[in-house]
Amino acid sequence: MQTNWLDKIAWNKQSLVPAIAQDIETKEILMMAWMNREALQLTMQEKRAVYWSRSRSKLWFKGEESGQIQHVKDIRLDCDNDVILLKVKQVGVACHTGRYNCFFQQLQNEKWVVIDPILKDPTILYTNN
Repeated sequence: MQTNWLDKIAWNKQSLVPAIAQDIETKEILMMAWMNREALQLTMQEKRAVYWSRSRSKLWFKGEESGQIQHVKDIRLDCDNDVILLKVKQVGVACHTGRYNCFFQQLQNEKWVVIDPILKDPTILYTNN
């Protein structure tokens, strides 16, 4: 399989690129994670989000434990070739806190305020697929 398209990406010193997941229907930004070459190639092949877990140093198939899968509908590269945008159909919630997206804290009067509700109990998120 050809991988020349991967060579256009401006990978960082750790051979990673930031990837933003966006809901294809609502345009809401769901989360940001990191991808290495293998993760991006698998994402393209399988049409589901695969990221690189920096904390676990391994591939992370989004939803592999929680069932909260991201079906990838479109993959884009920004103008500087250093950020990936995944347009996805989100199954369930995107955030491990049980919220639909990871950007649920808003700066208000120099304080971070939680503005989005928990939609799925995070204590059972990874025990019930």
